[in-house]
Amino acid sequence: MGLEMEAVSGAAPAPAAAREQGLVEIYPLSRYYFGAKDAAGVPRGVETAADRALRLKANFAAHGLRTSVHGVLLVELFDHPHVLLLQVRNSSFMLPGGRLRHGEEDIQGLKRKLSSKLSIVDDNQADAEDEDDWQIGECIGMWWRSEFEAIPFPYMPPNFRAPKECIKMFLIRLPMSRQFIVPRNMKLLAVPLSQIHNNTQVYGPIISGIPSLLSKFSLNVISD
Repeated sequence: MGLEMEAVSGAAPAPAAAREQGLVEIYPLSRYYFGAKDAAGVPRGVETAADRALRLKANFAAHGLRTSVHGVLLVELFDHPHVLLLQVRNSSFMLPGGRLRHGEEDIQGLKRKLSSKLSIVDDNQADAEDEDDWQIGECIGMWWRSEFEAIPFPYMPPNFRAPKECIKMFLIRLPMSRQFIVPRNMKLLAVPLSQIHNNTQVYGPIISGIPSLLSKFSLNVISD
């Protein structure tokens, strides 16, 4: 079953390369294997708000603007697109990814973070082969925080003189099958796009905006 955008009547057809670039193949959840590995580092659910604030302030003082990169991974379930979200101790949801190292490029850093969160390796063991296994697609969104605990904006407001964090979201083009190995202190859940759409109360402004950001793509939902 395919969910594809219809061309506007009278509009010139898009070039084949552009159509292919805008097409996203989404494969069944049943084609993916899910396993677990030991948790590494301090789980986010254990760190207190005060400890996190101190850590973020210290990092900002040392390195300046914090840049985080996250991946949107889509799978098919019940003939509907689902996005894979991580959850820690039944608390808040988050996209796979995390903070870049100082001087690290977006794509390489996201590959490293995806390998540490969703592969058998951890953040310090990922080699070039592990990281090259991820096909990073388009950057579909960017948000800015004025303070570390502030609500992110999808643009840079004029009063942001020294933003504390830039958050970037990339579309990940998954193969027909692969294995996901998740730290034991996390859950990897497949959540339908219809459930997260505009649901900021549960998923926050970034995740709840994913369905709107995907509207420019043609989603080819493949079911077994």
